[in-house]
Amino acid sequence: MNLGPAGHVTRSLIRPRLETTLRPPLRRFLRTVDGVTIDAAYDPGRGTSDTADDALGNVPGDLAIVVAHGFTGDLERLHVRRAATAFTQYGAVVTFSFRGHGASGGRSTVGDREVLDLAAAVEWARELGHTRVATVGFSMGGSVVLRHAAINSAGGEEHEGRTGAHTDAVVSVSAPARWYYRGTAPMRRLHWLVTRPVGRAVSRYGLRTRIHHREWDPVPSSPVESVPLIAPTPLLIVHGEQDGYFPVDHPRMLADASDGHADLWLEPGMGHAENAADDELLARIGQWAAKAAAPAG
Repeated sequence: MNLGPAGHVTRSLIRPRLETTLRPPLRRFLRTVDGVTIDAAYDPGRGTSDTADDALGNVPGDLAIVVAHGFTGDLERLHVRRAATAFTQYGAVVTFSFRGHGASGGRSTVGDREVLDLAAAVEWARELGHTRVATVGFSMGGSVVLRHAAINSAGGEEHEGRTGAHTDAVVSVSAPARWYYRGTAPMRRLHWLVTRPVGRAVSRYGLRTRIHHREWDPVPSSPVESVPLIAPTPLLIVHGEQDGYFPVDHPRMLADASDGHADLWLEPGMGHAENAADDELLARIGQWAAKAAAPAG
């Protein structure tokens, strides 16, 4: 999410490839199990063919990294493209726009039904031939990758959200631990956007994000409730010490809930989500994902 000053914003030293930024090698609308169309893009990564034909039929069975953006983002946003470009050093990359964002259909449920959007993207990566899939989520996307992994893990309970679109490694960046948090000014602004008709109008026309007017019913499992169900899937929690949205008690709660299973990186000087993740951190995340998702041997 990106609703105002909330910590350090980095400037990238990497110029994304023009074809990656403006014309991804493969673009497709996916359909979720509840019938929402999701705008998605696929980049086969460095060292593989950039042609759509090869992407459709002849990709190697290696790693794909699925990137889940924050609230008010979409796959065309420069900070999302910058992260995606960094991850192409370590595997193929799938980006997509959550429901209610960008060219995707539907309306945002701010972290609830978005697990189905992520599931569609993960399934697409596997349909393209990738046997290993890592999910990397930022802010709202960070909460979604945690809930998605819990729903689709061996420890997840059967319910409507279960899709079978499992992931082999999970990275959650700048995510909340609990719902309805209003302890910072940016989060109070976000709640105003989500809960007030005028706020939703501002979001629709000013931020290109269409928010559903209905409240959650039932309330989905929170990120901290989801974390214990993720094991044995490798889990990395990343958070900036200068995050203006969620203070560091959030990532510590998530790590504690994992009972020692998760890796926790508290990043000095880092603010919030994609905007604050510098090139060095993105490289470390890509390296961790590639190693964690590797088959046991």
